[in-house]
Amino acid sequence: MFTGIIEDIGIVKGISHGASSAILTIYSSRIMGDVKVGDSIAVNGVCLTARTIKGNEFTADVMAETLRRSSLGSLKVGSKVNLERAMLAGGRFGGHIVSGHIDGTGVIKSFKEEDNAVWVEIGADKKILRFIIEKGSIAIDGISLTVAYVDETVFKVSVIPHTASETTLLSKKVGDIVNLENDVIGKYVEKLLTHSDADLDTDDNKKTEEKKGGLTMETLLGSGFL
Repeated sequence: MFTGIIEDIGIVKGISHGASSAILTIYSSRIMGDVKVGDSIAVNGVCLTARTIKGNEFTADVMAETLRRSSLGSLKVGSKVNLERAMLAGGRFGGHIVSGHIDGTGVIKSFKEEDNAVWVEIGADKKILRFIIEKGSIAIDGISLTVAYVDETVFKVSVIPHTASETTLLSKKVGDIVNLENDVIGKYVEKLLTHSDADLDTDDNKKTEEKKGGLTMETLLGSGFL
């Protein structure tokens, strides 16, 4: 589990391609002090496992499914990547709950400066946009950010100077692909609202009128949640 607070900007030092997979070698000047083989490290928001460690470098396997779902396949030797180690249970939770299991990718549409901040506009599929709400959280290449605007085709975030200096986001160009992870809470809520006990094909969950509906808006209203 991660928080979306980036700890270092790493550099891709090597890429070994398999038939449909890859092994990345990544250099970091900040986080390698206590990293062990088997530890989870988010690379541009994608949870990877440290396979080997040598000095300030680690390697990680990237399976075919991860290459299909993320932008990691477009990395080159010399590419800069956002890095975050798995969160400590006793540490400050500065971002939001980030699993490192991205939902898909988006495309940077524009950058616009506004005083000390920069607006970044990103286009994404409807299956991702449906879980994005204004003032909600989104992880972009592993960076925890607050959504400032969203419509049917794009969403926007406003990037402060600290985030700009500590991550790779503003080094991107219009047209670049970024990894996106929706707030996990929204995905669980939708699952609960659209499925009921009656959907379970077991002897204890017959599809009766009494069982239909599961968690509904009426249930929430009746329980005083809305």
